[in-house]
Amino acid sequence: MKNQKRRAVLAVLSAGLMSAALSVAASSLPEEKERLRIGAVQTMIAELGLRESSVPARDLPGWRKPGKVVARVDRPERLAGLQAVAPGVEIVLVESSAQAAEEAVDAQVLLGFCNEEILSRGQDLHWIQVYSSGVDRCVVNPGLHQGNKLLTNGQRIASPALAEHAIALMMALVRGLDVYHANQLDGSWQRNVEMGSGEFMELTGRTVLIVGLGGIGTQTAKRAHGLGMRVVATRGSRREGPDYVDFVGLADEVMDLAKQADIVINSAPLTNRTRGMFDAEFFAAMKPTAYFISVGRGASTVTSDLVSALEHGDLAGAGLDVTEPEPLPAGHPLWSMPRVIISPHTAGRSDKGRDRLFLLVQENLRRYVAGEPMLSVVKIGRG
Repeated sequence: MKNQKRRAVLAVLSAGLMSAALSVAASSLPEEKERLRIGAVQTMIAELGLRESSVPARDLPGWRKPGKVVARVDRPERLAGLQAVAPGVEIVLVESSAQAAEEAVDAQVLLGFCNEEILSRGQDLHWIQVYSSGVDRCVVNPGLHQGNKLLTNGQRIASPALAEHAIALMMALVRGLDVYHANQLDGSWQRNVEMGSGEFMELTGRTVLIVGLGGIGTQTAKRAHGLGMRVVATRGSRREGPDYVDFVGLADEVMDLAKQADIVINSAPLTNRTRGMFDAEFFAAMKPTAYFISVGRGASTVTSDLVSALEHGDLAGAGLDVTEPEPLPAGHPLWSMPRVIISPHTAGRSDKGRDRLFLLVQENLRRYVAGEPMLSVVKIGRG
């Protein structure tokens, strides 16, 4: 009886190992790899809400199947993935902007760079893919506005990490972890700490205002709602939002919403409308017990006004991943202010971010070569 059970167990193990071996073998086939890639792309689009252009690439002025692509990648093995979706297209990997400028002379596609030197030398460039979500440093280049250029970016790719960073800053401030960490460095066991705003804040039932209900804002809203918070938000042009956002206001309603908020999270892109929007008037509208979190763009905040608001007790504290200027100069008041937490523009980093970005770039390259609608197209004129 024991031998029969032993043989049965061995048979099951053998079958399992064989199944695993067949799975590994199957996954090495090009068709299976492509099937897995397509599934990953579809999941990414759905989870992050990536937007597809309404116009196929082939119908855009200036489009033609590219002969040469200049690309910056984080590691050389990415090349095989790009070649797999663009058969017959020359793909040249570069490490620096200077190399990209040299190679762009006869290229039609540029992946990972955007500056005037490259654009001026690459007269035949039609599609530029930047890897960041912010494009303010790209769209100021005159060359981008010539020749019907197509610009795509990495919008929403880092949104999960940015959202978690925003929540982490919020949690640290409302629980006084910044104060306790300072005491830890001094080797001081103090249970009664000076919070500035009184007691620790429980987040359940509190109101969080998310300014900029885009990729970062939506992911942040989802997490804040999961903590039991009431979520209100603003966006630039429409009131639509997910079910877990109680109210979506337009840009001109932000002041009224700021008065309600216990936490304000800046996740807005930098445009002419948002530049300097977090100023003395905005901070005066906030509750003195409220916290300001910024993971959007540094130039959307008037730094001197933020410092003044903190100094005068108009705010309980601030968590900043972005500042104006960057890097924040040594000796700047924000470095030493109580109830301020600063991270050096690293909120978008994560162990999954680079793979997710490459998946987007790879898929956009496939779509461009095939003339299909592109993902994450930037309206260049809006900046």
